Amino acid sequence: MKRHQEILDILNKDKYVDVSYLCNKLNVSAVTIRKDLKRLEDKGLLYRTHGGASSENPYMKDRPINEKEKIFIEEKNGIANAAAALISENDSFMIASGTTVQALAKAINIQGKLNIITSSLNVAVELLKNKDYDVIQLGGNVRHSSSSVTGHYANFILNDISCNQLFIGVDGIDLDFGCTTTSLEEAALNKKMIQSAQKTIVLADSSKFGKKSFGKICSLDAVHHIITDKGISNTVVNRIKARGIKITVV
Repeated sequence: MKRHQEILDILNKDKYVDVSYLCNKLNVSAVTIRKDLKRLEDKGLLYRTHGGASSENPYMKDRPINEKEKIFIEEKNGIANAAAALISENDSFMIASGTTVQALAKAINIQGKLNIITSSLNVAVELLKNKDYDVIQLGGNVRHSSSSVTGHYANFILNDISCNQLFIGVDGIDLDFGCTTTSLEEAALNKKMIQSAQKTIVLADSSKFGKKSFGKICSLDAVHHIITDKGISNTVVNRIKARGIKITVV
């Protein structure tokens, strides 16, 4: 069927599409599109998601941080440099866990005082190389796969903290469902960090879009700024901008 091929062509280009976009693009009803997606999934040609479809399996599994460090290195470094440019002397901000925010810690080159709160052991170790930086390491249970802390103690400390910006990494960004991670405990801590920050900045390489993990961190409406790489499709960029979210592509 011609319409099925059009759907696959769009998906091949954008990696992720949603039902409403396909309805407008192909001038058919949502019921028709959902039936099309079901048939294409039955043939093994795509993966259906909440409100759309992905060309790759959208459900992410937990992977050790030493594995994640070896992929999309150039993209992560570009994202990290763009994020570091948002930081000024005397700023107070938070950095969550993950390899992209770990790259941010390495990219920060402010010659002056900074106040930084982090849930990541690796981020803390990197930032402590500069004696002008005051680093608060959240306490709690340490996750082996991410070298980050979670749990009651970390959440408790955040009750008394307010800062300007939060830089956060994610395992998946579904435009309808929101930002997700592979750990419920880490998702809960990230939610608390969002509540303690005036602005939430998501650092995510383009492979994260159209993906979904086990624990929901937040809806896209809770995000102020997304920094990603040029692998993201223009369709997804425009949809994010239409939500009133700033997006920087590096």
